[in-house]
Amino acid sequence: MTSPGATAIEETWPRSEPASLSPGVEQQELRDAIRGLLAKHSDIDAVRKASASEQGFSRELWQQLADDMSVAALAVPESHGGLGYGTDELSIIGEECGRALVCEPVLSSAIVGTQALLLGTADEGIAALLAHAMDGSLLVAVSSLEPEQDQLDAVETDSGWTVSGTVTHVVGGDAADVLVVSAETTGGRRTFAVHPSLRSRVTRSAIDPTRRLADVSFEGSAALAMTEPGADAAFRARIDDLRILAVACENTGIVDRLLELTLEYVSTREQFGRPIGSFQAIKHRLADLLITLERARSASRYAAAVFAEDPDEAQLAVAVAGAVCTDAALEAAAEAIQLHGGVGFTWEHPAHSYFRRALGNEALQGDSRRHRARIADLIGI
Repeated sequence: MTSPGATAIEETWPRSEPASLSPGVEQQELRDAIRGLLAKHSDIDAVRKASASEQGFSRELWQQLADDMSVAALAVPESHGGLGYGTDELSIIGEECGRALVCEPVLSSAIVGTQALLLGTADEGIAALLAHAMDGSLLVAVSSLEPEQDQLDAVETDSGWTVSGTVTHVVGGDAADVLVVSAETTGGRRTFAVHPSLRSRVTRSAIDPTRRLADVSFEGSAALAMTEPGADAAFRARIDDLRILAVACENTGIVDRLLELTLEYVSTREQFGRPIGSFQAIKHRLADLLITLERARSASRYAAAVFAEDPDEAQLAVAVAGAVCTDAALEAAAEAIQLHGGVGFTWEHPAHSYFRRALGNEALQGDSRRHRARIADLIGI
């Protein structure tokens, strides 16, 4: 006799190992290429300078990412003008951008924004927006799509839809050319693409200065409908999964870079005439951190591979990645700060910038308890 929990596991868990789980030559070449580009143009000093600028990122680096690396077109099917790859490749982009603490709108526009437009391409106007988003000339930001933060109403007029209200805590909302938001209509909740006014945006103070948040207000703003009422819940769930996966990949990259920085430090910092990395207590902590990294890599890369094969079957894998990688990034940041000693406790040290990003990511997609609660729901316990 099968228990209810066992039935839920059987129905939810992927039925086969995803074919793309093992990276090939193309994936390694992609990783090498974007790591080289970011090493040259996005070190910690460049990140801090760009994030403090008026737009909050480097337009030159963003255009290089869009033109040379095709970050926004990478996972768009060839039938829509993209390169036809999948979330496996997007996960590589996410990891490397996490390693480099990229402040350019890769997460908000190239990954989540572009994929949101792709899911709503039945409308010719949305398809036109997608074309510009792919070449990087149009920046897209996606709200939480939750009613608590998207307090919007949409009305259909003779000339089309209009949206009014306020949406809060939008990542990249201060610089976006188009916002994807959720609004209430007379027929139910639907998702819309709206062009915000510059005067309607208020940048929020955030713990992570390298990733800006904004509140955006609309008053009768022209909008394009992206979903029908009956399909909106599924659309929002898909975008939420994609965002959790993208943040998990970024967190994996953060852990990777923090371990690298810490290894470099303990190999050169001496105490009692020898590198502190030679002490057994330090070795054990580094070994634990390596295990944390491998656990995060396994979770995020597996979730990306399952999502690429069948997004509807990836919910459990994505929830696991969200829980594991959130904890991993926070643990790695805390360990890096401790193992760097006194210098690690200053806000000027790179470890603290990564710590802020890890905290910001947790706020963005919820802490590990949220993801574990979802795991429990999915497996029926």
